[in-house]
Amino acid sequence: MSLDSSEQPISDPAHLLPATTGTPEHKRKDASRFIVWGILLLVFFLAFWWVMHRHDTAAAKPARAGGGTVPVVPATAKQGSIGIYQEGIGTVTPVYTSSITAQVTGVVVAVHYREGQMVKKGDPLVDLDSRPYRANLLTAQGTLLHDQGILAEAQMDLERYRQAWAKNAIPRQTFEDQEKIVLQDQGTVKQDEGTVQFDQVQVDFCHIVAPISGRVGLRLIDPGNLVTASGTTPLVVITQVQPITVIFSLAEDALGQVLPRMKGGTKLTVDAFDRTALKKIASGTLLSLDNQVDTTTGTVKARAQFDNRDGTLYPNEFVNARLLVNTLQNVTLLPSSTVQHSDKSTFVYVIANNKAQMQPVKVGVTDGDTSQVTGVNPGQVVANSSFDKLQSGSQVKFSDQGAAPGQSTGSNTP
Repeated sequence: MSLDSSEQPISDPAHLLPATTGTPEHKRKDASRFIVWGILLLVFFLAFWWVMHRHDTAAAKPARAGGGTVPVVPATAKQGSIGIYQEGIGTVTPVYTSSITAQVTGVVVAVHYREGQMVKKGDPLVDLDSRPYRANLLTAQGTLLHDQGILAEAQMDLERYRQAWAKNAIPRQTFEDQEKIVLQDQGTVKQDEGTVQFDQVQVDFCHIVAPISGRVGLRLIDPGNLVTASGTTPLVVITQVQPITVIFSLAEDALGQVLPRMKGGTKLTVDAFDRTALKKIASGTLLSLDNQVDTTTGTVKARAQFDNRDGTLYPNEFVNARLLVNTLQNVTLLPSSTVQHSDKSTFVYVIANNKAQMQPVKVGVTDGDTSQVTGVNPGQVVANSSFDKLQSGSQVKFSDQGAAPGQSTGSNTP
């Protein structure tokens, strides 16, 4: 019986392989499949990007979706004055600092000051044992009295010899010799007077008084201590704190503004602030500038004086100094936070008829939270919030949290 063709045994090994393997038709199908998947992925990516972009735009401007009205805090441009300042770091420096050392050797018998006490010039501070020096003074005074008597006797003899010589009762030589004896005795008396004065000074050195008015430091000696005239350890240190000065550094570029004002006799105000430059400590006046610029830092040292009646400035304290160089009068002032910056311009949003319009401005001097601007007029109302939601033509409403349009926006500097 003959076999059907489909049931015939396979004798060719090539029939065991897939019929389409490696054929051009199979390659075309694979390429088409890749292209289709690539297009699908691109379409999916573009759709995802469009959805996310629309979501970000809606999230960035929620106010517009709710009727297009943006709540803003208003601020009003004001006309006033603002100061031009130069700033520098400085150190509180006493006008005088006196480190008092012993001028004579002796034992401390009394300490009259208290630590941190305010003393006046001439107040007693320390007493040393003066008995040895008083004894020397007494001896010198006795020698002086003795020699003064000899001088007086020689002067009496000289007067007698003058009268006798006038009558030719004695030779001229005797008279002249007596004159020289009087001169010798006068020299001896002068020497004795110098010794008395020196010993008196030694006694005075035993009673130490304040050479200046100021604050006394910590106590460095106690009664019973022996101090020497050649010692380098001070007995007490006094610093003058009223008035007191601040030495601070100014950039050399500021000299062109400061020097003309000083030459004109203007007293420039200097404010001292704490380390954070936030709290004002005291106000004073500029005294002088150093006579040369420090080439290593490009700065010049300046000294300002402060009354310091409340003692807030402490010697060697670190402060931030602000020198008022000039004051601009009758300029337009705005809060610094109202001014916005872009790559191409500086602008504010002027509000009129409940609409915001972008207005280019030029910023001049800035003092703290207040800036001097040109491009807006005093009385104009500008936006002070919601800048991420505003653009020209935006409908706005004033926020209850903000200042009313007529409220002041900054403090004027006198």
